[in-house]
Amino acid sequence: MSLLTLIRSDFAAIRGRDPAARGRLETALTYPGLHAIAAHRVAHRLWVADWRGTARLLSYLARMATGVDIHPGARIGAGFFIDHGSGVVIGETAEVGRDVTLYHGVTLGGVSWSPGKRHPTLGDGVMVGAGAKILGPITVEAGARVGANSVVVEPVPAGATVVGIPARIVQTERPPSSDPLRVDLNHHLMPDPVGRTLARLADRIAFLEARLAARDAALARHESHCAARIAVKQGGIEMPRETSTARHEFHS
Repeated sequence: MSLLTLIRSDFAAIRGRDPAARGRLETALTYPGLHAIAAHRVAHRLWVADWRGTARLLSYLARMATGVDIHPGARIGAGFFIDHGSGVVIGETAEVGRDVTLYHGVTLGGVSWSPGKRHPTLGDGVMVGAGAKILGPITVEAGARVGANSVVVEPVPAGATVVGIPARIVQTERPPSSDPLRVDLNHHLMPDPVGRTLARLADRIAFLEARLAARDAALARHESHCAARIAVKQGGIEMPRETSTARHEFHS
């Protein structure tokens, strides 16, 4: 794919995924994420052509201008979109698929000093929320979503949603998008595993309290019956034995 075609796909990604993008000129002039990826496209070509010093210099200048640090060795597919474009870091051996969306503060970082593959791989259509960190040579499969401020250190299967520190899978299936031709940007519709756990605990407590209340009531009836029998015996009158129903209520 030619350099111009790649940059056009990045421009189209902004127009397609950000409702704040109005005019073409405004988008071209005011989106630092677009400027960063356009500079990276050129720097990556220089890096592959073994003009590595020049590539690093261009990458550095782009970082100074946009606040986005993309190593020229990183491989990034078409339709890449960095929303707000501040504080994003993408390491040298990172690989990013097509139609990927990153929000501000995302890091695709390494966890090793050893040469070779050190940074993550993102499949097609992945969405990474603001402030998330994906660390190490792991793979986030196609269509996965990473919640804001999550720290991902293990592979993520296709279509899954992960949140937390360290990130855990909280959802594996999502309802189909209303527009299948566009990227699903509903990253605010995340499950709340902590809330669901607390709700289950509250239900369990309510059940146990009801059970204890029923047992206390049965015990009170049994004690009342026993007290009545003792009083009658002391008066010299024999009482019939307690029914099997009362005994069952007490022992239940």
